[in-house]
Amino acid sequence: MSGKSGKRYLAEFKKEAVDLVLTTGRTPAEVAREPGVSAEGLRSWVKQAKTDRGQEPAGALTSDEREELRRIRRELAEVKRANEILVKAAAFFAKEIVK
Repeated sequence: MSGKSGKRYLAEFKKEAVDLVLTTGRTPAEVAREPGVSAEGLRSWVKQAKTDRGQEPAGALTSDEREELRRIRRELAEVKRANEILVKAAAFFAKEIVK
């Protein structure tokens, strides 16, 4: 199992839950009980919020960096598919020229 339930939460809901953890000193497990969020999910949100604020160790990706990485990976996959098509087309036309 991947550990992801597929349930999506609004950004404002996540922000409020994270702010509760960061401003009250309560643990993610304590805060998670109230809205019905998993404690692990909330811990992950808190960690990402700290990274976005520059409070996590160097090298951790911010949300913007993660989104850019996703976009670049999608773009790379598209370029690879286009390249495969071009290689096949070039091979096809090279055979036609030789005939």
